[in-house]
Amino acid sequence: MKMFRYRSKLICDRIYYLHKAFYHYDGTPKSLAYSDLGRSALDKGIPTVELAYERYSPRSPTANNPIIFLHGLFGSKANNRTVSKQLVNTLDRDVYCLDLRNHGDSPHNERHDYPSLAADVERFVEDQGLIDPILIGHSMGAKTAMAVCLRRPELCSMLISVDNAPVDFTAGGTGFSKFGTYIKQLKKIQDDTSLKNLKECDNILAQVESNSAVRQFLLTNMRRSTNQYTSRVPLDILARSLDNISGWPFNYEISRWTRPALFIRGKQSPYIADEYLASVGLFFPNFVVKDVDAGHWLISERPKEFVSLVTNWVQTTEDR
Repeated sequence: MKMFRYRSKLICDRIYYLHKAFYHYDGTPKSLAYSDLGRSALDKGIPTVELAYERYSPRSPTANNPIIFLHGLFGSKANNRTVSKQLVNTLDRDVYCLDLRNHGDSPHNERHDYPSLAADVERFVEDQGLIDPILIGHSMGAKTAMAVCLRRPELCSMLISVDNAPVDFTAGGTGFSKFGTYIKQLKKIQDDTSLKNLKECDNILAQVESNSAVRQFLLTNMRRSTNQYTSRVPLDILARSLDNISGWPFNYEISRWTRPALFIRGKQSPYIADEYLASVGLFFPNFVVKDVDAGHWLISERPKEFVSLVTNWVQTTEDR
């Protein structure tokens, strides 16, 4: 009975989001702009950048499908280093941690949206000669991984999305607007030549973020130069791109991925709320959801549980 109620709710949710996608609140049809946007997101001619990466490998060569790990906004390849090394051991395969464009050691570029982020990853897969890799992404990296699967369905074998859904969040309501506040505070730090140490930088971030772990994560992007702190990430580009990062330019009627997909969500996070599962199913019909008792930063909050979930799901899926 419980499963029947869940399925009934899922069907009702899908009908609701189908109606919402194509009709205004007054019942009049929307324009074809959404379809046009969905087609442009599939553009194969997007200029790409060469991504920096770190590779972790088992002691003996393996023929198992490699993993590509994609970080979130303000992150880098170093964020997932520890769990990646654990996945190397539990799943006996190579793990590649990438720096997405405008992050870490990868080049900066004025264009920062999911089609361009995905195109960079697609180039990486081809340049490295990787066969059927498994994509894991957190937050912005999760939507980038989804975008790769929708743009190039044949390129990857599995998708693991960590705390993000194929939904346009530009209207707000998920807390994403806080990233704009972070950028403002990081700009304050960059423009203040009186700051002497990271503790003083932390005090500026503490004005808008109470979680010290989040502040320390953000401060990994600041480095000391001659007489001030400068940002490793291009703050102006990211500020202009926040709507792109919170948005979702794909159309499920044009793009759909039917290979296995795992969506891991933080129970204390709003990014894969129950009402978004219908949208997940429209784009990724062969999906399962696993909950972790954590917030949006669930990989750092519950690393052991995360590694266990990923390991069990990959092994089970490969054994089918």
